[in-house]
Amino acid sequence: MSTSFPWLTALVVLPVLGAVALWALPAGWRGRTRAVALGFAIAELVLAVGALLAFDTADAAVHQLTETHSWIPALGVSYAVGVDGVGLVLVLMSVVLVPLVVLAAWREQGSLTVPTDRLRQYLALVLLLEAFIVLVFAARDVFLFYVVFEAMLIPVYFMIGMFGGEQRRYAAVKFLLYSLAGGLVMLVGVIALYLNGPRGADGFLTENLTGLALDPTLEKWLFLAFFLAFAIKAPMFPVHTWLPDAAQQAPAGTSTLLVGVLDKVGTFGMLTLCLPLFPDASRWAAPVIIVLAVVSILYGALLAIGQKDMMRLVAYTSVSHFGFIVLGIFAFSATSIAGSSFYMVNHGLSTGGLFLLVGFLAARRGSQQIADFGGLQKVVPVLAGTFLVIGLSALSLPGLSTFVSEFLVLVGTFTRHPAASIVATFGVVLAAIYVLWTYQRVFTGPVREELVATPDLDTRERWVVGPLIALMLVFGFVPGPALDLVRPPADLTLQQVGVEPYVAPHGAQEGTDK
Repeated sequence: MSTSFPWLTALVVLPVLGAVALWALPAGWRGRTRAVALGFAIAELVLAVGALLAFDTADAAVHQLTETHSWIPALGVSYAVGVDGVGLVLVLMSVVLVPLVVLAAWREQGSLTVPTDRLRQYLALVLLLEAFIVLVFAARDVFLFYVVFEAMLIPVYFMIGMFGGEQRRYAAVKFLLYSLAGGLVMLVGVIALYLNGPRGADGFLTENLTGLALDPTLEKWLFLAFFLAFAIKAPMFPVHTWLPDAAQQAPAGTSTLLVGVLDKVGTFGMLTLCLPLFPDASRWAAPVIIVLAVVSILYGALLAIGQKDMMRLVAYTSVSHFGFIVLGIFAFSATSIAGSSFYMVNHGLSTGGLFLLVGFLAARRGSQQIADFGGLQKVVPVLAGTFLVIGLSALSLPGLSTFVSEFLVLVGTFTRHPAASIVATFGVVLAAIYVLWTYQRVFTGPVREELVATPDLDTRERWVVGPLIALMLVFGFVPGPALDLVRPPADLTLQQVGVEPYVAPHGAQEGTDK
């Protein structure tokens, strides 16, 4: 669906203007840094709601709000944007999290009354990153997708390397090297795919590259080039080791965007590029990827249990959760793929909430170490309660949003790979251990003497976590509207990858190979 108003371009341009406005603020206006950043973030959210209203949910499998303009005619590169239901929900999740990150950073890098240039620069990078996030989820040109995929590294590198903890430079360089390595391999795949495609005008458009009759061996190599880049970005075992260091050293808001949003680009790329562009290779690689996904689920959960630093703990829980997402994608079931698409949104809400709450705790204690806390439930009951609710969402408690998506992934996977689904279910048990044990050590027991005067969540901080909890409850009890957006793209993906629905003995439809 095309509209007269360029919704997606506006969603890209607006945060860029916000970043420029922050960088250009005169010295006398620097005290308004927070208000300017929050104003642009909220305006972006309002604009995204307008895009949602312009989107035809009855045709969610088709890319809508589309624009196509020639960018580099000699190479067949286009500025082509559009979103289907999956892309739209990920864009909406992203623009919801950004104003919350801005609010959470209210006192970072400066006092409440005297903001420093560091805060202004940090918030400008947040808005710039938001523009890249929207564009990467909307890109319909493979070359454009690759350029944005790499460009996102720049603001994140500085957000970690300039504003993080004591080992921030090490963490930033490690993140950059891992991501660049995957990106360079992907670039080889992008070039090879173009050379074996229709070339000419719009030769990089995804619709022109879908359904190519590629040599089987070449298709496998191209798939591996794309998949490696996406597995690093996700992150997925065994190419995940950059994540715990980055999450531990980055500011809480950066970790929220990095793990809650940016890492979804990896699983989004698997779903929207790897499967439709390389269907035969996807089916060929699926058994190994499913094993790696199950290993990621258990490995990430077990390492989360053993962490002493709360930021690293949340990072390892994400390795486990991304294992569920990848498992659902490569199980090739309509139910599991829809569940994985919905899981990407719910993981962003729950993990983003955990990172922000850990940031609030660290700001109060001056430490992220679990051993430095204890008994806080009696001192900060609102903070303890919100941590518990968001933690319960992370462990997929029924009634909260993550349960719906995790249930769909496991049920859908069971119809195709029952053994993998059964083993993956142990990840749910391990999640209960790392969430509840962390809550017990931080919030229950006798109050540590140095924590007696710890302040509870103030009004600003409640506005940060309140919307996240509200969305978790809404999606937990009324997931239908969101699932209506992700189910049609899941059905189309099965058709593109060469998987047909079949009627199971009990009458439910799932997927089976042709």
